Amino acid sequence: MTVPPPPGSWDPRNKPVPVTAEDRNWAMAAHVGSIVTAWFALGLVAPLVVLLVRGNVSPYVRRHAVESLNFQLNAFVLTIVFALLMFVLIGFVLLPLYGIFYLVFVVLGTIKAGNSEEFRYPLTVRVVN
Repeated sequence: MTVPPPPGSWDPRNKPVPVTAEDRNWAMAAHVGSIVTAWFALGLVAPLVVLLVRGNVSPYVRRHAVESLNFQLNAFVLTIVFALLMFVLIGFVLLPLYGIFYLVFVVLGTIKAGNSEEFRYPLTVRVVN
């Protein structure tokens, strides 16, 4: 019977798996694809497709696709809320500001994915795990 190693000790089975160029491309597609599909109010499609196609193959791609999908779900809900707030005029200020926030963080997520780094969108309710 083997005893598990104490926490924090070195274990050759826990070596980080190198991220391949293909994994980086798929992770970037999960982020940048949402901008392309968002023009058609389908920002959820790109990260969902990446998650379904490569989510079981690469944990790295899965983490980026899930993070992007959660952000897109939040963006969808907030866009509807801000559009409704246009009836009380505050939406005319909030919607463009959120558009800038959206664009900046999707670009940051794409850059981080391309550099094989982890990325978490701020102010995001994580519904999908």
